[in-house]
Amino acid sequence: MRHVKACEYVRQYYGVPAEIGRKVVAYGHPGIITADRGNYIGITLDVQKPGTISNYHPVDGIEYGEMGTVRKMTRSQQRYHDYQRVADCYESFYHYLKCKEEERRYSL
Repeated sequence: MRHVKACEYVRQYYGVPAEIGRKVVAYGHPGIITADRGNYIGITLDVQKPGTISNYHPVDGIEYGEMGTVRKMTRSQQRYHDYQRVADCYESFYHYLKCKEEERRYSL
């Protein structure tokens, strides 16, 4: 199986330098590419919290800049992001947190 680099389709099809970590200006608002969304690019604008990703068309209103650094999610955002991946296994976010607390308690 061939490993596909993030944003490879967008780069090849639209001929733009899209890649995770590239600074952009989307409709006049500065941001950074933080996700490959298939035919779209996921951008976190500088005014948004880290981890907030919006889809943008790669050539509509986007100006590409130099490479930058993707801001990390806050600890609480990361915790909720982790929960969303396994949400079907828990009754609620509260139950997920309780189970994680139990895991930490027993691992000490």
